[in-house]
Amino acid sequence: MSSAAEQEALQSGPRGAVNGVAAAVNGTSTESRAAPAAARVPRSLPVWPGAPTPLGARFRVGPDGVAGTNFALWAGGAEAVELCLFDADDVETRSPLTELTHEIWHGFVPGVLPGQRYGYRVHGRWDPWTGARWNPAKLLLDPYARAVDGDFATYGLPPEVYGHVRDWPQQQVADTVRDDRDSAPYVPKGVVVHDDAPDDEWADDRRPKTPWADSVIYEVHVRGFTKLHPGIPEELRGTYAGLAHPAAIDHLVRLGVTAVELLPVHQFAHEDHLLQRGLRNYWGYNSIGYFAPHAAYAASGTRGEQVGEFKRMVRALHEAGIEVILDVVYNHTAEAGELGPMFSLKGIDNRGYYRLQPSDARRYADYTGCGNTLQVVQPHVLRLITDSLRYWVTEMGVDGFRFDLAAALARSFHDVDMLSPFLAVIAQDPVLRRVKLIAEPWDVGSGGYQVGAFPPLWTEWNDHYRDAVRDFWRGALPDVRDLGYRLSGSSDLYAWGGRRPYASVNFVTAHDGFTLRDLVSYERKHNEANGEGNRDGSNDNRSWNCGAEGESADERVTELRRRQLRNLLTTLLLSTGVPMLVAGDEMGRTQGGSNNAYCQDNEVSWVDWGLLEEPGWRALCDLTSRLIALRHRHPVLRRRAFFSGRAHSADGLRDLAWFTARGTEMTEGDWYAPTATLGMYLSGRDIPGRDARGEPVVDDSFLAVLHAADRAGSFVLPGAPWARSYEVVVDTSLEEQGASPGTVLRADSAVMMAARSVLLLRVREEAAGGGG
Repeated sequence: MSSAAEQEALQSGPRGAVNGVAAAVNGTSTESRAAPAAARVPRSLPVWPGAPTPLGARFRVGPDGVAGTNFALWAGGAEAVELCLFDADDVETRSPLTELTHEIWHGFVPGVLPGQRYGYRVHGRWDPWTGARWNPAKLLLDPYARAVDGDFATYGLPPEVYGHVRDWPQQQVADTVRDDRDSAPYVPKGVVVHDDAPDDEWADDRRPKTPWADSVIYEVHVRGFTKLHPGIPEELRGTYAGLAHPAAIDHLVRLGVTAVELLPVHQFAHEDHLLQRGLRNYWGYNSIGYFAPHAAYAASGTRGEQVGEFKRMVRALHEAGIEVILDVVYNHTAEAGELGPMFSLKGIDNRGYYRLQPSDARRYADYTGCGNTLQVVQPHVLRLITDSLRYWVTEMGVDGFRFDLAAALARSFHDVDMLSPFLAVIAQDPVLRRVKLIAEPWDVGSGGYQVGAFPPLWTEWNDHYRDAVRDFWRGALPDVRDLGYRLSGSSDLYAWGGRRPYASVNFVTAHDGFTLRDLVSYERKHNEANGEGNRDGSNDNRSWNCGAEGESADERVTELRRRQLRNLLTTLLLSTGVPMLVAGDEMGRTQGGSNNAYCQDNEVSWVDWGLLEEPGWRALCDLTSRLIALRHRHPVLRRRAFFSGRAHSADGLRDLAWFTARGTEMTEGDWYAPTATLGMYLSGRDIPGRDARGEPVVDDSFLAVLHAADRAGSFVLPGAPWARSYEVVVDTSLEEQGASPGTVLRADSAVMMAARSVLLLRVREEAAGGGG
């Protein structure tokens, strides 16, 4: 919180302060009142020595109780740094930072208060052949800026924002020719933000703290989830405030998810090639500000107000029992390769921040497919990342992170190394080791595929699960060996080093690829609207269109597709591990066959809430909610330890058993034989672990039967010692779940499975006595 000295200083501070700034900040958080417009900056400013820490622009009380802002920038190898302040008319005042401590340029500027816009100009050698690309003509964004104001041109990046002459006739050497035109009129500026949140704002007892095993993740785009929601006021749609609105939160609560995983909300930039085609980067995997909430998602303003709006969103979600996980992109930035623009790090110290090719420092080592890779082994880069992560936890309230292309962060000097500095720092950090950590365990470089290799504390997106489930339901699995592992927690990947089943984040779809509805409606990608000749996006979709490409009026096709959706969702939510859903999949959202909608900031990507008015899609949403509720009620579906497959009592009942359609236990030969039917028995007896009171965890037992054949077939229900009778809980052959569930079936009897369906049965009566 603001100290008494800060409050007094803000009231009686220098006459150069912005009119109204002191009153706005005095006694009131800028996140609860609109931040002021930027100051009209005097033409000359005193710069006092200040301090080298913390990095960034931090408002505080300086010597003699004078209010101002301390600026500190790491710029290794630079020859000089100028602080650039902008007034309300964009008139720039430059002041050199003359203090240098351990490669950090710093100074305290009295009278600079929250709301002030700023940037840096960094001087040094222009020698691209050695990786040196300093160019003081380019205004640079502070890597530690907590808010960003402004955007880029609508129809393409102007040539002024490039450090080199972008349009040089000889393109093969264009990046070596320095461009001396001023970029300041064309680039966003950092904003000084005053944070006076109480120290216990995000204390543990104020957070949901959902255990990993109990988590259900919902991947959400802030803008796309709320843009078309009829219950959200129009002026709030597409914003943090929109996601915090009761209409949005009510859907999350009814669905039963425990966490939202937000697609990137760090400040990001749009690629030039998209802007030139009238498109924009929608997903946001093009970060340029690791401390700043993306300003375009703020309804309240961009002069610092976005910070408070984001916090209020987190607060509202926490009050509803929902955690907030951020999808973060620390592997690369929006500055791309040597022919990319100069926004920030490239002009501060290109050689210090980015991996350059050892044999040609003019070029970048690209393990991300985006032109550059951050040099995470450098202490100052590692500090930037970990400072950013801690900031989002301690001051913005988030509960965890999903790391895009995490293998790139785990590289030492070349190879992926699970003892790398990044992973070692995370493991010992007292803040970060306590939050949820999710790896996308691959990158595009050699040896970058690392599924199952990340150390304890980490969970991983498990694409083995995605592929096996997709292949089973489209009839492309040669046998069910892989499926058995995936349904039971992927012990082949994660049963080492103390890892648990919840190390596997199970998913069938993600933002990247087909939606669930498109997965059963298209066999080919349809990305023509991206303007890349349909060359972009994966060709390996493992999809099946159920007999017709795209939307179909054939009732048999549409009915089969909806049944396949029910099969996929039921499989996902019954599997051991942590399920992840994509927003809108529960109501049949479609992207029209696009499997790479990264640049479609329109109805292609936005959630269509009108789908819930259609009975069929509403029924799918209801089934999803019912399955999540079932998962929350039954610990046997949320195991904290891997199955042993061994008998735990004299009757021979094991915690996990697999059955053929004949009702016999699977033999080794059965696992290798082609089959479309698999029974999975989950015993609720003697579940490992104890409840909060130290009592044994005992639950119902279940039998799930997955039948992927294209025609009906019988399945013999296992008898002793497994059960005497079963009760139907879910039958995916039924669109409405009210008819069959509740039906009691006798053990040892044959039940007819509809073509392509799942039957979930609860053990109603155990053969050997005991609970059921």
